[in-house]
Amino acid sequence: MSRDSVQHPRAAQHTEAVWRSRQGLAIGLILLSSLSFSILDTATKYTMAFAPAVMLLWFRCTFQAAITLALRWPVQGRSILKTAHPRFQLLRGALMLTSTACAFVSLQHIPVGEFTAMVMLSPLVATALAAWLLKDQVSRLRWLLLFTGLLGVLLVIRPGGQIFSWFLFFPGLLILANAGFQVLTSRLSGQDSPYSTHFYSGLVGMLLVSPLAWLHWDGQALLTHWPWFLGVGVLGTFGHLMLVRAYQYAAAPVLMPYIYTQIGFSMLLGWGVFSHMPDPLAWLGIAVIACSGVANGMLAGHSSKTTRHGAAV
Repeated sequence: MSRDSVQHPRAAQHTEAVWRSRQGLAIGLILLSSLSFSILDTATKYTMAFAPAVMLLWFRCTFQAAITLALRWPVQGRSILKTAHPRFQLLRGALMLTSTACAFVSLQHIPVGEFTAMVMLSPLVATALAAWLLKDQVSRLRWLLLFTGLLGVLLVIRPGGQIFSWFLFFPGLLILANAGFQVLTSRLSGQDSPYSTHFYSGLVGMLLVSPLAWLHWDGQALLTHWPWFLGVGVLGTFGHLMLVRAYQYAAAPVLMPYIYTQIGFSMLLGWGVFSHMPDPLAWLGIAVIACSGVANGMLAGHSSKTTRHGAAV
């Protein structure tokens, strides 16, 4: 019997064991989350052609708060309302609302694929914010990856490109808000229940956007297109719940490469629904962003391992 014939079954058994493990479950959940967010962005862009964006935003936040409370109250009871850091929860909810509102505005003017690729710069920016606010140690290589990712974004949004306009301000604001959101999520991790954090993020967003939703309420649009309003609420809530569950089963560096599958999902949906494909330089920029993000995640995993063994990061 050849050596390869012995190794290949072992490799197959190892692969099968990974996918049956908690890590494999986490990867499956993160893929579901990425697909949900891609469908959410595509559905949002489509629905805003005939429904007020502020109403969709209100439904997105309200559905998250209501469903989380309904699903977790039988399990956690009143403890789901407990938080050790109410100010951080308030700020996190405001940041989630800001990033979601910026996404809604951006999707009205920017193709889904390019928008998703730019948003994927958020983990790199979060690394920089963590270094500044939480005093995390960040290596020179990870700083280099951040600037490489920024170069990728410049290739996507370059002057004369398909999407260059002043509306690019909103994806930029979204990236900053989303990076702060991730840093706060890390800060609250292990101190508050992830479901409590998920509930408060939706509740804060709902309360903040309610006055605007009331002013722009369109009952006829809701009656006519209610499945789309419901779909936006369900997809957003489901995607975030899958994200929360995935991080309960595996660490962020393990999951980071799979998060970038959202770019691929969004490209396919953008092509299938809106018949749009990026130009060659935009493709190059998207590839640079994805590679920088994946490398950053791998370095973060290596750093956490060396820290646990007492080595310098």
